[in-house]
Amino acid sequence: MDKKSLIGLLLIGLIFIGFQFFTGPSKQEIAAKERYRDSIQQAEARAETKARDAMLKQKALADTSHHDTTHIINDSVKAVLQTKQYGPFAASAHKQKSYLILENDFYKVKISTIGGRPVSVELKDYHAKKADGPLVKLFTEDSSSFGIQLFDNTNKAFSTDSLYFAPSGAGFQVKGEESNSLSMRLSAGEGKYIEYVYSLKGNDHMMGCKINMVNMQDVIAPTMQDLDMKWSMRSPSQETDINSQRNKSTVYYKFPDEDVSYLSESKNESKTLDGSNLKWIAFKQLFFTSVLIADNNWGRTKPSIEVHSNPLDSEHVKTFSASLSLPFGHKPSESFAMRFYFGPNHYKTLRSYNLDLERQIPLGWSLFRYVNKWLVIPIFNFLDGFNMSYGIIILILTIIIKIVIFPIAYKTYMSSAKMRVIKPEVDEITAKFKDGDPLKKQQATMALYKKAGINPMAGCIPVLLQMPILIALVNFFPAAIELRQHGFLWASDLSTYDSILHLPFRIPAYGDHISLFALLMTGSTILYTWSNSQLMGQTDQLPGMKWMMYLMPIMFLVFMNNYSSGLSYYYFLANMITFGQTWLMRKFVDEDAIHKKIQENKLKPQKASSWQQRLEKAAKDRQALIQNQQGKKKK
Repeated sequence: MDKKSLIGLLLIGLIFIGFQFFTGPSKQEIAAKERYRDSIQQAEARAETKARDAMLKQKALADTSHHDTTHIINDSVKAVLQTKQYGPFAASAHKQKSYLILENDFYKVKISTIGGRPVSVELKDYHAKKADGPLVKLFTEDSSSFGIQLFDNTNKAFSTDSLYFAPSGAGFQVKGEESNSLSMRLSAGEGKYIEYVYSLKGNDHMMGCKINMVNMQDVIAPTMQDLDMKWSMRSPSQETDINSQRNKSTVYYKFPDEDVSYLSESKNESKTLDGSNLKWIAFKQLFFTSVLIADNNWGRTKPSIEVHSNPLDSEHVKTFSASLSLPFGHKPSESFAMRFYFGPNHYKTLRSYNLDLERQIPLGWSLFRYVNKWLVIPIFNFLDGFNMSYGIIILILTIIIKIVIFPIAYKTYMSSAKMRVIKPEVDEITAKFKDGDPLKKQQATMALYKKAGINPMAGCIPVLLQMPILIALVNFFPAAIELRQHGFLWASDLSTYDSILHLPFRIPAYGDHISLFALLMTGSTILYTWSNSQLMGQTDQLPGMKWMMYLMPIMFLVFMNNYSSGLSYYYFLANMITFGQTWLMRKFVDEDAIHKKIQENKLKPQKASSWQQRLEKAAKDRQALIQNQQGKKKK
């Protein structure tokens, strides 16, 4: 590029720069434009925000409108489905569950609004397992049921234990002579309902339960003349030994004018009862019971009952169930009255209701039951009124019983004393006929007894007379709830076994522990047996029989090791008192005088007793038979 061209380009650039300088906006104009641009941007941002808010609001309104419509549709569908599923009881379905507590001096009953039923009963005066354990609960919500099963007029089945019962008020507590009631209503429409009315008195183990059917004649199927009622429970374990509970737990029941009956205690059993006039039915545990008592007759359907035990369930003793029926006559208003007994198997308490409820307590059969009823229990209750230790009460009871049967014991001793003083003469007869005819030996011995005025069975009869008392006590001590969780010396609970040593293994039939009271009872029995044998001197008794006398106490040890320690303690005391009685009688009974009297009797003509006459006749008949057989052989 030449010099002229370079100068021309430079001039053009200066002219352009000068033009931009003189024609461009001033600083004020630039600031104004920036303010304008900023205002435009802010306005655009506000418009965008407003538009977005409007869009969100519109969307929210649309969503809300859509949700409300769905809710309305769902509620309508649900109402239709609920009515279809629950029929007349649709309004009582899917309500919130709540509980009400009815309480008196003896227990607390928890009532659930679902089913309107008692779901648990807690006894105030008794503890489970041990004295400081939780309170005894006869049953719990998840292990019990109680409800009416019915069909509506469309033949759809319902069970009241899953429907809502509206309470008439709150729970309550009553004391002493106070009483109160609570109504639970299952609605089936306007003015139509099933009602449970529970009534409670402060000082009563009974709880009233009245079932009212109001205007249900058009709700319940016209073909139903009886309404099925189901009652069941799994009884929780209340004691340390679950086996002893299972051995004494079952279903008891009674018909009017009939004896109390029960299902097997040792096996699973179900039974349909013959008759609808059942008076009461009881789910009886070892020391506690739940009884349903009807004031009227049940429906025409025969009741059925069942008891079942699961050996693998260590928390529950047995499962009880009963199927009953309520009479329903399709009238505008009908009622069925009944009562519940919740409480202990306490003889005096159960007997006070005059319903034979005390027959649930196993006091033994017939004669043994009467001994407990008229002798043992009155004495025990009298002593219990002095607020003494039960160990002392058992001691005094033993002494009283020993005094009562002392005349029998004295006759037994006198019989053995006579046998003892005449024993040398019996030994002479034995030696004389050692190799001779046993029949002649027996005849000679009986002739001696006859002359001496001795009845060889006199010592056995007093022992037999004592047996009813002994057997009655075998039934009394394990069943006496008074002894439950009351200890004495090393025994923590006189109603069950005492244990001074727990074994690391289990001995079949004996157990996994050692009971000291059972050992003392066995030792004293063996010592008493040995003492008697020494007192009578050597006899010609077979060796096997001698060993049997000592084997029996050992067999009882196996049995008593798992039985009531109160009973073992009683037998130990009885043996020791018998030792004392025998020692005193030996001190004051003159055996020389007895021997002299026997010798005098020999000189007098004696009339044989009926027993001796039977023995003599049997001996003569036997001798005649032998002679007859010998005569046939010779021919």
